[in-house]
Amino acid sequence: MERIITLKSNELDKSIKIKYLLREKLITKGFKVIDYLHEDTELIISIGGDGSFLKTINNFDFSKKLFVGINTGHLGFFADVSIDEIDEFIDLYIDNDYIVQEIPILMVTVTTEDKIINIPIVNEVVIKCDKSKVIHANLNINGKQIQKLSGDGLIISTPTGSTAYNYSARGSIVDPSINVIQLTPLNPLTTNVYRSFTSSILFSRESVLEVIPEYRFEKSILIVVDGDEYKFEKVSTIKTHMTNQNIKLIRMPNYEFWNRVSSKFL
Repeated sequence: MERIITLKSNELDKSIKIKYLLREKLITKGFKVIDYLHEDTELIISIGGDGSFLKTINNFDFSKKLFVGINTGHLGFFADVSIDEIDEFIDLYIDNDYIVQEIPILMVTVTTEDKIINIPIVNEVVIKCDKSKVIHANLNINGKQIQKLSGDGLIISTPTGSTAYNYSARGSIVDPSINVIQLTPLNPLTTNVYRSFTSSILFSRESVLEVIPEYRFEKSILIVVDGDEYKFEKVSTIKTHMTNQNIKLIRMPNYEFWNRVSSKFL
């Protein structure tokens, strides 16, 4: 049976050059290389940085196929394979000598006056008021109100996303083996009316987080999912919950999460 690999890259010259080089190496090893998702695709390779990797996942509709990232960007937290490791990776892949990390997927459900929109999340969803205004909202957990939020907004992230925007906002880095949801406030205000939490909070994977905007102040809500912006009018609720879906990401056999954290951040 023909072994098919789907290969995608961003538009940077460096990435395109690596794409053609990798394509030739894979063909030499007996693989068929295509740039679209086939039902018999066994591996999807994304060439670029973490943003390119997230875009590839989204473009292929959160496929259950194996993914791997070749890093031509900067941080490269998802893109685990460096340019210098391409030959080594191909041999390891052929020998089935690699680690598969399962990345949990969150779902944010935005309910407006006339529609309901579901958007899957790999890293995080950021909820803000449009035009950089302060957002005012109620935060419910599993149907119970726990606070009146006031501030620049909030981040709801997966363990994988804990090292992304969440970390920049002074949220906690979470070991990916701990399947939790994290909420991190963005510049929260604490007054007699709005008693906002000032640090990140960890919730169990079974929790449902609900944000209810107060429209005495806001006219529209800006929601940013893994870097993609969505603007919604007349939002009644924004609910986030963990799904049972995972992305299967190939890691090199020597991959260890805290070593990666140390090398990238410390």
